[in-house]
Amino acid sequence: MGVLADLIATVPPELLMPASPRPATAPPQPAARVTPAPAVTLGLEARLAAVDAAMTLRLEEAAVAHEVRTAHLAVDPIGLADVITVPLTPTPEPPAPATYRTPAAALLERAHHRMQAAGWCAGTLADDDGAVCLIGALRAEADGDQDLVVDASAILLEAIQRKFHDESVPAFNDRQHSGAVPARMLLEAAGLADARGR
Repeated sequence: MGVLADLIATVPPELLMPASPRPATAPPQPAARVTPAPAVTLGLEARLAAVDAAMTLRLEEAAVAHEVRTAHLAVDPIGLADVITVPLTPTPEPPAPATYRTPAAALLERAHHRMQAAGWCAGTLADDDGAVCLIGALRAEADGDQDLVVDASAILLEAIQRKFHDESVPAFNDRQHSGAVPARMLLEAAGLADARGR
């Protein structure tokens, strides 16, 4: 016990006194003031670059999500021949079936089909686009048979004069504003020629 007493005697008395209770928490310190960074104004180029980067990221995420969602689907390779179902080169339309068998009636009907397909024009037999007038359509379909053109033109003029008072087929053609009436007159003349056996 003597050694312990000697040791205690050497310790300063303030260390042997009971410690005063300390507060459980430290007193609040004043909050440090944080100054906000100055606002940076981005130019148009920078904003566009930021939006582009954000959109690129979103598209990449969407592509990955799509691949994950569809990874279980079996995909068969598709041949180009399976996809293309139309001919690469246009095929000409077959000629319209002939209704009339007599020469002039058949010519007038063919002239009607030509005008419907190629278009109508006035002031010339045929224009640069291939459109034809009444006489131009008859000549194009007659294969050089001028007698047949004359006969069909006479029947056409008669059909025109039954409804209109024109003196010639070209005068009637050039007075029109569209090809609807000339094409109709070709069909009416074809019916008249067929009824006469021409």
